[in-house]
Amino acid sequence: MTREMLFALALGYLFGSIPFGLILTRIAGKGDLRTIGSGNIGATNVLRTGSKPLAALTLILDCLKATAAVFLCQYFFGDETGPFAATGALVGHVYPFWLRFRGGKGAATLFGILIALLWPAAFVYAAVWLLLLRTTRISSVAGMGAALSVPVSAAVIGDYALFPMLLGFALLVLWKHRENIVRLRKGTEPRIGSKTSSTA
Repeated sequence: MTREMLFALALGYLFGSIPFGLILTRIAGKGDLRTIGSGNIGATNVLRTGSKPLAALTLILDCLKATAAVFLCQYFFGDETGPFAATGALVGHVYPFWLRFRGGKGAATLFGILIALLWPAAFVYAAVWLLLLRTTRISSVAGMGAALSVPVSAAVIGDYALFPMLLGFALLVLWKHRENIVRLRKGTEPRIGSKTSSTA
């Protein structure tokens, strides 16, 4: 591993670990996001504060921080550093040092990675996410389904170089949703817009 690749990994982690959901809710006077709802720092939990604009902004920024990290590293250090920046960004979002490694679940950040590394897969990701969110109204189902589409898209496109990494990313997103999976099996996972979605 070269020095440039190590730097890309570190820069990606730095970008990915920025907790936009936590920052935005504090600026807006909504309190500590970690004490609200599920305690997660992602857009779904920001929505439980009652602010759709804050949730949308969190979603966008959690996505674009990964895109920015990958593009910056590729521009300054070469295309081969992109996957290292992507890895750092996702790990940084999911396990941020500043928050004692208790971060988000990675769905939005993974989308941002795809925009930079494999844009056709990003279209599939968005389509799966929107379709599942519209039909089930369960954020976790949409996020996990979209994540599972990533390695499939890479295989169909024929990008076998990125396939192992993207498969690992998808599995990491699923791992971070393990509590949601338990609730889904019990039938207690809240739906977007339901009364339980604000308190779950």
